[in-house]
Amino acid sequence: MNAPTTRPEAVLIDPDDIGYNTTANPSFSTLIEGRLSRRNLLRGGFASAGGAMLGSIALAGCGGGGEDAPAPVQPPAGLKLGFSPVAKSLADAVVVPAGYTASVLYRLGDPLAAGVAAYQNDGTDDPATYDRRAGDHHDGMSWFGLGAGGQWDAKARGRGLLVMNHESLTPVFLHPRGRTVIRGQRTEPSEVLREFYLHGVSVIETIQGADGRWSYRQDSAFNRRVHTLTPMELSGPVRGADALKTRYSANGTRTRGTVNNCANGTTPWGTYLTCEENWYGYFSRTPAADDARRSARELAAIKRYGVGPQEFYGLWGTTQGAAHADEQDSFDRWNLDASGGSAVADYRNAHNTYGWVVEIDPFAPGSTPKKRTALGRFGHEGACLGVVEAGKPLVWYMGDDARNEYIYKYVSNRPWDPKDATGGLAAGDKYMDDGQLYVARFKADGTGEWLELALGRNGITASSAAYGFTDQADVLLHARLAADAAGATKMDRPEWTAVNPRTGDVYVTLTNTNAASRPLDRTDAANPRFYNDPKGAEQKAQAGNPNGHIVRFAESAGNAGLAFTWDVYLFGARSTAGADVNISGLTADNDFSSPDGLWFSQVSTGLAWLQTDDGAYTDVSNCMMLAAVPGQVGDGARKTITNTGADGARRTQDTIAGARPGEKGTQLARFLVGPKGCEITGIAESGDGRAIFVNIQHPGEDTKDADITDPAKYQSHWPDGGNARPRSATIVITRDDGGVIGT
Repeated sequence: MNAPTTRPEAVLIDPDDIGYNTTANPSFSTLIEGRLSRRNLLRGGFASAGGAMLGSIALAGCGGGGEDAPAPVQPPAGLKLGFSPVAKSLADAVVVPAGYTASVLYRLGDPLAAGVAAYQNDGTDDPATYDRRAGDHHDGMSWFGLGAGGQWDAKARGRGLLVMNHESLTPVFLHPRGRTVIRGQRTEPSEVLREFYLHGVSVIETIQGADGRWSYRQDSAFNRRVHTLTPMELSGPVRGADALKTRYSANGTRTRGTVNNCANGTTPWGTYLTCEENWYGYFSRTPAADDARRSARELAAIKRYGVGPQEFYGLWGTTQGAAHADEQDSFDRWNLDASGGSAVADYRNAHNTYGWVVEIDPFAPGSTPKKRTALGRFGHEGACLGVVEAGKPLVWYMGDDARNEYIYKYVSNRPWDPKDATGGLAAGDKYMDDGQLYVARFKADGTGEWLELALGRNGITASSAAYGFTDQADVLLHARLAADAAGATKMDRPEWTAVNPRTGDVYVTLTNTNAASRPLDRTDAANPRFYNDPKGAEQKAQAGNPNGHIVRFAESAGNAGLAFTWDVYLFGARSTAGADVNISGLTADNDFSSPDGLWFSQVSTGLAWLQTDDGAYTDVSNCMMLAAVPGQVGDGARKTITNTGADGARRTQDTIAGARPGEKGTQLARFLVGPKGCEITGIAESGDGRAIFVNIQHPGEDTKDADITDPAKYQSHWPDGGNARPRSATIVITRDDGGVIGT
């Protein structure tokens, strides 16, 4: 018998770093020569100052304009960042500004039900208890104020339900010695059961004590874990389609669980939206046997979505040794091989029940979550609610987080009726099951258009070259292929979407791309840089646009409009980089790389929070969070930059850059730096803005499997310190003087 081995490190890369879009669709915009000609103004900055540390031991919403941009709206009078920026840091600690305190609230494994023991954090906790413990890889989240009667109260301050995603796992720390894999198979079902439960969503009741400190109630009746075994309902136009039928649901109306939940969203009726991102990395398939039993259309769709044969997240479909038949069925559903006589005899269609936006009612712990199929199936990175106005349609903006994928929006057919503000999941049936899905095309002149993804429109037909569509359910199920056919614009890993509640402008973080996806001769106005750093091996290996940027756009006719104007809000860069890389003029107090999370305060209107998930600047600083007061689309100027390739080749490129931080009242400053190996992601605020909740994801994730028995070799020990295994965790940040955060 072979000795147990852990899963090789290389397979833990995310599918969003690979990309499966091989179409000839244009990359994000083409050359632009002269939409804006305003002069560049002198940039401003902040003086550096020290910060407070949350170390390993001592804890100290989301319009306007035609072809010519409207006159820029100045940031609101009096809204200014009210803290001294923190310096970059490589410490194994959370660093926040002086005058602020960060405390750990909710960590991987923490119990959320009465009678569940404290987490041992050594891999020995009973797997059967993990459905009542915090999951791993805390990510997007929202805070819902809780009124005295147990209903949603948006104005509540000191009590609320914190709902958060658990995206993935750091497997080296979850089991006594990492995952057990023998001859390519998982042979310890208890390990896989832990991993099942550690994905999904947490709902916890949070309270602020008389001393101002925040905690969560372990025994609250609202506490809940939604995970990969939770029953789900498939709702909307794709419900009941043949492609959703499986051994679990012969009529294609139900599935089990949600997985790889990354960013999130909310609704005007107080429910939570969790978004399934890299779901396709969990399924296994053996093409040599399976391909012959699939149609050409099925194989085209499988290839376009990157489904199998390689699993990225754990070989769940290979698990052997189940204690009973029901348990084995839970493992079998991750294997897509068409092994039975029909789709209802196996799980060949199981992947089609993932890739959706899932609605959860946090105020009804016994309710069944619903996968809203009208919003399309792809690698969802959030679903940001747009401007809400009575009598007008609702809109959600969504990114598809993989290289060369697209930006989407969903518009309800029903106009918003404020009477539905307490409607729960029934309101979701009304607004989220009946609407239109669109994808963005960015034009060279600084305008753009929304292309409807509907059968018979924009090239989406039964005779489409790459994939022939049969009905509207087929279009939504294969939204990526429909967007390809429509001619949407390829983007550099669209991640979080956020809407400035003051201006209505929509912001989208484009985390980064590599030289293969955007070589020197493929730059354009909105993706203008080819970055190559011969001085640093890490940066050279990620040549292209490793620091990422943020695009924003203004709708021309409100939520249901089909046109918009756009520019680039910020470019990530080192402050020491040349002007052709550091286009936004970042300083030592606000330089960053790889923007990811992005969210606007609902209390301090116009205040934005920007979070990073970086690998290109980690020789200088751990990942971070910045605060910003941005302007609006059209507040910047045209700029010509010069890119230089590794061979010395040079190429000029025109672009449109937003106002630099410090210009026209805009502001940007570093607020927080996280511990080693982490990503900063997910943010929410209390009803009065005097507390913010932030997630520290996967500290120490670069620890090698072979080093699990030697704590001295762990990359991080945060948040528990000593020789402890690191844990993802939610922190709560407050001001020492009790004031509103950030301003």
